[in-house]
Amino acid sequence: MKSYQITDYIHNILQQHVKCGDICIDATMGNGNDTLKLCRLTGNQGKVYAFDIQPAALNQTKVLLEKEKVIHIARLILDSHTHMDQYLAKESVSCIVFNFGYLPSGDHSLCTKAASSMEAITKGLLLLQKGGIMTLCIYSGKDSGFEERDALLDFLKTLEPRKYLVILSSYYNRPNHPPIPVLIVKH
Repeated sequence: MKSYQITDYIHNILQQHVKCGDICIDATMGNGNDTLKLCRLTGNQGKVYAFDIQPAALNQTKVLLEKEKVIHIARLILDSHTHMDQYLAKESVSCIVFNFGYLPSGDHSLCTKAASSMEAITKGLLLLQKGGIMTLCIYSGKDSGFEERDALLDFLKTLEPRKYLVILSSYYNRPNHPPIPVLIVKH
């Protein structure tokens, strides 16, 4: 792995698991970088559903995907990730990507919250196929605080070990509350 930024780390995991023709979800669209990566991995035979509640995120992602000529693979949805189960069937998705926190170039007062994040993870786990993966990038500190991080980490401990494998990584020697990458595999 050439870079050790959290997005590169997660994209490396995605590259190993997502195949051409898969159905994937970018649950927190943001600037569209994960949506773009998923579109490239699923190819023309796949589909990527990307969610965000901020029109700016949807617009930025649309511009990026049009520029990269993969907009036809994505369905950009201006809605909360807590509603993803209204758009897809149970066990139909191979991969779901989350970034918790706020849109870096957006309004920092608009950020994910523990209760809705746990609800979205729970619904996402029902959408995952057996062998499917879910990645979480948990950002904390500065504007977003620690409440969501702590609640998510406590919640992940409660997932049934016979159904899910949860792998928690850390940037152990980095200061200033580095992001926490998490991988969940559905058995």
